[in-house]
Amino acid sequence: MRKLLSAALCLAATAALSGCGATVEKSESGSQGTKSSSVTLTNCGRKVTYEKVPRRVVTNDVGITELMFALGLEDRMAGFAMPDDKGDLTSVPWKDGYDEVKWISKDQLTKENVLDARADLVFAGWNYGFREDGGFTPDALRKLGVPSYVLTESCRNGRTESSRGIMPPLEALYTDLTNLGKLFGVEKRAATLIAGFREQIAEVEDKAPKEKPEVFLYDSGQDQPFTSGRYAAPEEIIDRAGGVNVTHDIEDSWTTVGWETVVERDPDVIVICDYGDVSAERKRKFLLSYAPLRNVSAVRHKRIFVLDYVDLVESPRNPSAIARLGTYLRTVAQDQDS
Repeated sequence: MRKLLSAALCLAATAALSGCGATVEKSESGSQGTKSSSVTLTNCGRKVTYEKVPRRVVTNDVGITELMFALGLEDRMAGFAMPDDKGDLTSVPWKDGYDEVKWISKDQLTKENVLDARADLVFAGWNYGFREDGGFTPDALRKLGVPSYVLTESCRNGRTESSRGIMPPLEALYTDLTNLGKLFGVEKRAATLIAGFREQIAEVEDKAPKEKPEVFLYDSGQDQPFTSGRYAAPEEIIDRAGGVNVTHDIEDSWTTVGWETVVERDPDVIVICDYGDVSAERKRKFLLSYAPLRNVSAVRHKRIFVLDYVDLVESPRNPSAIARLGTYLRTVAQDQDS
């Protein structure tokens, strides 16, 4: 998100996130390697054909990596790249994946480490590894003979005005799980995950307050706040949790606004994205002490809630984030009614 930027698997990662993924089998019908026919998927609005089932996948960033882990595809991975500032990696159902798969870079993927890993598929996204700067793009990888799959959340990006492949963030999550299930022959596992996620989120929505608290997502920045418009995952996470994203009208994903926008829209709650060198506590102290925000309701009532980076980008942790934020927003709504 920086500008580079298992009931169903324990009902798909409840708020407690207890370890329940360890019993997931590695394939649904014998060895996955027996599957040899090509698979055609729709990725960001384009038909892409994969001539074989990948055996050495490399992933970029935590959300993308955990999509593979949640599907039990560690044995299909050659490695992952991500900074070591992405929060707790030990309390998720699929935590064992981090011990089983090689951490090949604490920065991001490059052509060199992809080739060194002998990768046969790169799973990344725009602002989640793919970038024009340095030429790390699907086209560049194709020239090296390495296929790629683009994270659906990132189909809309600053490189093009096209709306090709754009969909709501949770549908993006379900699309990627479905596509990966088809590619790796784990369709039943993917469908079970998705059904569990849908059930968990529906339970949260059934409890949502009638008067929805207004929420501002604070990623980072002091001169100007970096936040989420309507096309990034926080938009739908906030909405499904029972809130309203105050920057819903901004037709962008991750973007910068002015503090005057926050003051004018007067959110009831500020959600901090926890990652990077600046801790969530430092961000909280800044928000509570920043003079222009002193009359903002969220600041006056100290209604600040923290979610991890991986909760707020497309990942199998999104439903749990919705459940936790939903519980908090119900408390806020009750306080406002009293």
